[in-house]
Amino acid sequence: MQIAVLGAGSMGHGIAQVSAMAGHDVVLRDIEEEFVEDGIEGIRENLQGGVDRDKLTESEMEAALERIEGTTDLEAAVDNAALVVEAVPEDMDLKQDVFADIEAAASEDTVIASNTSSLSVTEMASVLDQPERAVGLHFFNPPHIMDLVEIVIAEQTDDRTEKFAVDYVRGIEKEDVVVRDTAGFATSRLGLALGLEAIRMVEQGVASPADIDEGMEIGYGHPMGPLELTDHVGLDVRLHIAEHLREELGERFKPPQSLRRKVRAGNLGKKTGEGYYVWEDGERVGMSGEWGDE
Repeated sequence: MQIAVLGAGSMGHGIAQVSAMAGHDVVLRDIEEEFVEDGIEGIRENLQGGVDRDKLTESEMEAALERIEGTTDLEAAVDNAALVVEAVPEDMDLKQDVFADIEAAASEDTVIASNTSSLSVTEMASVLDQPERAVGLHFFNPPHIMDLVEIVIAEQTDDRTEKFAVDYVRGIEKEDVVVRDTAGFATSRLGLALGLEAIRMVEQGVASPADIDEGMEIGYGHPMGPLELTDHVGLDVRLHIAEHLREELGERFKPPQSLRRKVRAGNLGKKTGEGYYVWEDGERVGMSGEWGDE
């Protein structure tokens, strides 16, 4: 099957990687050639890491890379694609524009999916002439490591599209959960609630970020604590989702002040080198602010 992924950032190139590893031909598209090249290089680095850890062979890595091509041409990307997944920034107007562009260039049978983590797929689909072919495919970060994909069924999604989405997710050896299109879906809503409460605990001096995270990892079996996860996701992304869910679901999702302050200061987590932790070369090296070293 041919798949197009629009957006070559961490989520987009991760979706492209897992699709190619499952045997699909993938076109990775972004608006600048530099972004496309960075995305493909990210895939190469991820796969090389797998080779280094004996998770896959050199030949498997090369075969996956051969199934991926990059472009800045949207029409070329979606031509002949059975599935198009948009992984552009979390902005409704932008996503609706992308959905409309996909429909104008793709075939009538193409399934159009969004990787949104919280925005309404129903609202995105409202711009389509054939909204029944829209669905949410909420991958988790990083897609090549995280096993879960949340399949979001919009009000307009038909049975064919739902079955297609389930078959695709299982075909790339991911675990699926199917949810109806509500604010924050299931996972973002619960995950954000935990993350916001962890931030409030840091503000109140209950414990350090590292101790809160370690408590959740050891005590509850979480693979990553809520504060480190916030740094991975991006504090700006977490703030945006919190503000959206506050509008939709009420004051229990009101963003903590320290989250707002860090975003204003440009401390957005791993991608900027500091959030609730300090990061160097992609590795956690300490805690931010008054908590100092770990």
